[in-house]
This record gives sequence, structure tokens and C-alpha cells, in this order.
Amino acid sequence: MTSPSSSSPLRLGIAGLGTVGAGVIRLLHANADLLHARTGRTIEVVAVSARDRTRDRGVDVSGLRWYDNALDLVSDPDVDVVVELIGGAEGPARALVEAALKAGKPVVTANKALVALHGSALARLSADNAAPLLFEAAVAGGIPAIKTVREGLAADRLLRVGGILNGTCNYILTVMRETGQDFASVLKDAQDLGYAEADPTTDVDGLDAAHKLTILAGLAFGRPVAFDSVHVEGIRHIGADDLAFARQLGYRIKLLGLARMTDDGLQARVTPCLVPQHAPLAQVDGVFNAVVAEGEFVGRIMVEGRGAGAGPTASAVTADLVDLARGQAITLWGVQSGTVEPVRACPISVGEAAFYLRLRVEDRPGVIADITAVLRDCGVSLRSMLQHPADSETAPHVPLVLVTHRTSEAAMQAAIAQIDALSVVTDTPVMIRIEAA
Repeated sequence: MTSPSSSSPLRLGIAGLGTVGAGVIRLLHANADLLHARTGRTIEVVAVSARDRTRDRGVDVSGLRWYDNALDLVSDPDVDVVVELIGGAEGPARALVEAALKAGKPVVTANKALVALHGSALARLSADNAAPLLFEAAVAGGIPAIKTVREGLAADRLLRVGGILNGTCNYILTVMRETGQDFASVLKDAQDLGYAEADPTTDVDGLDAAHKLTILAGLAFGRPVAFDSVHVEGIRHIGADDLAFARQLGYRIKLLGLARMTDDGLQARVTPCLVPQHAPLAQVDGVFNAVVAEGEFVGRIMVEGRGAGAGPTASAVTADLVDLARGQAITLWGVQSGTVEPVRACPISVGEAAFYLRLRVEDRPGVIADITAVLRDCGVSLRSMLQHPADSETAPHVPLVLVTHRTSEAAMQAAIAQIDALSVVTDTPVMIRIEAA
């Protein structure tokens, strides 16, 4: 990228004028003086692209060049930076970002799926064409998660990274815990409030958090992470009784994305976890996100804030624009040279954890002995147990909660398979990992 003079404006072409795109334009107008003071330049939008020219977005775009085809932003000689806010890992978003990088134009994006799924290829394009690709808004909205990991912790060797990466799931689990409502009821309320999409699959099945974890792990360990190497579980199977049992045991349930570097490779997973109720992560409630990183020298740090919304995301997009206006450009994965091939991954089956296991069993003698015998034979040590009265006289099924000592994933999965096959177990077992957080 050719460095413009310090006094020339940084001219933007924005593709996508949804809530975030309109939010960026609004922020640039509102904070124009502040941004000029911090960069020595004006940052101005000169061209936009969106599907509907007639829609009222609450911002004035009448003086801007309008392109029906977002790819035309790349060939516009007055556009210095392409801002991609279309979304989606394929289609127009991917085509635009690749075309801009090939043309040597810097790109700023909030597109987590695109970076997570195509990070290796985009890193090559960025390096080969000296065109920076910045994506602060792709992880945790307004929280400076990317800058924290890639820049603030650049001097340290990171051991672990992750956190609460999806506000929709965190909101649902918070309300379930506070009200005792079931998952379906709280999801419906979240959709009515705009916290969950009409199709919530990407959020509640853990995919959104996995996209963000893939990016964070790549930054933490200096190489892209293959998305399909991340173990992903959602929260659909979590019941209100699980949250109540967790409270009795001194825990709260959170959907966590965590990546650790082990001797066997990178282990990355998105799963519900029991977290000690007084731990910092356990206190992050509602739609808030939190990013945790642990380094050899710095120890453990946590940053918390709103993980989505027009304002926080627009702030993160503009932070990247400020870097470009200042002439600061860091390579995609934060390393100056070396391979952009994905880091070697380690399957979750070789990991270890303590486990919470909820069963529904017949209320008759010998049941607990049968279950503990399976755990013993699989090498799983039991730490504690909660047993509650039968649901009713007509349906004498007893909720049984077991907490194990730390054991291997493989041993626990083998035990669950055998327990599920027992005739006395009347419903699918629910297993949740326990994190010290």
C-alpha cells in the first residue's frame, strides 16, 4: 500500500449499509474532529454499495457515489479503503474482499465467518499484495479483543485464549438461571427483543462463537486455525434444572470458547461449561461478552463489554480505520514471516476435564450401583453426587447429578455411552465440562 501524505483524507468505500454500516457513517460524522486530532487526517466516506437505494437508514448518503455492484468500489480510483459490512463467508462479501486485496487496497471488515473460514487464503492475498486486512469488529463487537491479543500481548507467549464469545447464548443462559424458564421460552423472548435471529442456529448451536474462537486462536498462536478442527457444541440441551443444579454445586453455566496449545497441538472447543460462581467469567451476564487470555509473563487478563450492536461494532470498525489513517498495518496473524498454513490441531478426545453429568433414572434399588460400576470400569473417579426426589408418583424418574474428578475425554465419553445404554436410564444423559476459569 502506498502511504498517502499525512494531510490527505482517507477515503472509504463502504459495502453494506445495515445497522453497522449506517453506524460507521454516523460515528465518522459525530467524531470527525476527534478522529482528525488523533490521526492528523480526515476519514471520509466517498462511495457506498447496498441493495436498496430507497431505504431510510437514518444517515445522509445523498452526496456519495452509489454502486449497485459492490465490486465497483474496488475500481473506483477515489476509494483508498474498502469497508466490507455485507456479511457471510461466501458470495459478494468474499468476492469483494478478495478483489480489493488483489488490487492492493486495504480492507476493513466485521465479517467473522469470512476470516474464520478463509483466513489462510486471505492472509496470502494480503501479504502478496501488501494490502492490510483488518477485522477488529469480527470478534466481540466493541471489545478491543483483536488488538489486545495481537498487539497488547505481542511480547508474551500465550498459553490460552477464549471466553464468552456469543451474547445471545449468554443472555439465554442468564435469563434461564434467573427465572427458571426453559430454553425454548427464553429463546422466544430473546427473538422478540432482537437479541436472537429468527433462525438462531448460528448462535445457539455454537457456530458464531466458534468463528470468533478460530480467529482469536490464530492471532494468539500466530497461524490460522482450520475451522473444522474446532469442537463445537451449543446450548439447546441445557435445561433450567441444569442451571439450578449448577447453583447448588457452586457454579454457573456459560457457553465458552477456549483454545489451548498442548504438546499434541492446538485444542480448541466451544462448549457449555460449569464455571465457579465467584470467578470473573461467571459474573459476565446478559448480552455481554468477555475475552480471556493467559500468557507466561502477563498471567491471566480479561476484557468485557458489549459483543454486538451498531454502536460497539461501528467503534471497532473505525478503530481499524484509525490505524490505517496513522499508517499502521500489522500482518493478519501478527507475525512478519513464516507459514500461513493452519496450525496442527489436537482432537478433543485426548483432552482432560472434570465433568458434570445429569441423568434421569428409574427410582429403584441398585441403580446408583450400576452407574458407579460403569464409571469405575471406565476409569472415571466420582467426586460428588446430587439426588432429588422422583418427579411424581405417576412418573417415578429421579434426577441424578454426578460430578467427576478430572479425567480423560475418551474415558468420559466411553462411560456416557455405556450409561446411556442402561435400561434404568430413561433419558439422554447431559454432560457438561467444568472449567476453573
